[in-house]
Amino acid sequence: MKRIGKRVAIVDGCRTAFAKANTDFKSLSAVELGKVAVRELISRTNLDVGEIDHLVYGTVVQSVEEPNIAREVGLGSGIPATVPAFVVGRACASANQAITSAAEQIALGHADVVIAGGAESLTDVPILLSDQMRDALVAASRARTLPERLKAFRGIRPMHLKPITPAIAEPTTGLTMGQSAERMAQENGISREEQDRWALRSHQLAWAATEDGRLSREIAPVFIDGVAVTRDNGIRPDSSLEQLAKLKPVFDRRYGTVTAGNASPLSDGASAILLMSDEKAEALGYQPLGFIRSYAYASLSPADQLLQGPVFAAPVALDRAELTMKEIDLMDMHEAFAAQVLSNMQWFDSRSVATERLGRSDPIGLPPEDRINVTGGSIAIGHPFGATGGRITLTLLNELRRRGDQFGLITVCAAGAMGFAMVVESN
Repeated sequence: MKRIGKRVAIVDGCRTAFAKANTDFKSLSAVELGKVAVRELISRTNLDVGEIDHLVYGTVVQSVEEPNIAREVGLGSGIPATVPAFVVGRACASANQAITSAAEQIALGHADVVIAGGAESLTDVPILLSDQMRDALVAASRARTLPERLKAFRGIRPMHLKPITPAIAEPTTGLTMGQSAERMAQENGISREEQDRWALRSHQLAWAATEDGRLSREIAPVFIDGVAVTRDNGIRPDSSLEQLAKLKPVFDRRYGTVTAGNASPLSDGASAILLMSDEKAEALGYQPLGFIRSYAYASLSPADQLLQGPVFAAPVALDRAELTMKEIDLMDMHEAFAAQVLSNMQWFDSRSVATERLGRSDPIGLPPEDRINVTGGSIAIGHPFGATGGRITLTLLNELRRRGDQFGLITVCAAGAMGFAMVVESN
């Protein structure tokens, strides 16, 4: 492949378990989870922290108290205070953005060793106040006497006390992610049965990969009151098609097909990936898991099919890697919703989509289904927005090495109708 700059190696990685919001990690912030993942990565790789040039970290719902999560994670992980850090956000592809931003620093020769990843606590989200309540509190804080403070609240009514929680909705359309997935299912003819089948598959494969240690080996223990949390708590080994069929639609209660069972849960967790230049990894005696061969970002209108971004990004990433889909050994697709995964797969294999939307004469196609998400996906494992991209990268590279395969393709859909794709090559 024609390469610009230094070759970028992915040396290793780890993550916390992914826990459903308000469960195992309800007492921990995203920063605290990030510290666990980064400390464990440094320990597992026996990395001299003096070698680290940069830390890049992703998150989506940022804390108002710790707006630069990257800097706080770095300072709390034993990384020298002289190592700069910055936070990135690209919705559900935030950890992917952190990884590619780190790779760019290395490829340009601006760094040789970078830690990247992301964290999210969807338990610990900021709760906002109404404009009227906010103004009253500000006025009260500036008041000098008790009567002045009381006067600040004179216009406050019960309706002004209602808290405002962050909405997972598109500002341009007003539709939530789930409503958009519902629309995609309807427009692409994706049935409830197909969605439930994919969700069950995700749980079954994730459970098998947990039991045989493939997923368990990725996980850094998080100690809560002296007890180590070491397993993703959203995986349901006892799930069945019959149980999934009983769940009611969430976003369109009358005609809908998207349920809590065939969608990824709101989750807490963190991931960390160690990247180096090929030369630096060799000099320090590391055998990388693999290398970044190419990547691409793409987007479409949020008023279109919101979660189809990977369909536009993947052909570009494959072209940049000078590969075809037939040469991809394993593919790992982020599972925001089963409807989204199945819609992406349909479009990847569609000649009309290729010619009318991508300007290509032929569809790029798909690997066989038994080569896609072979250890399950986000529906079962969970989806802490800022951390998922790191998990997928690590899981795919580990599985490529275990099987003795060479090329892997990662795809991630993201809010704002964005998509990400990366081709990795096993070492």
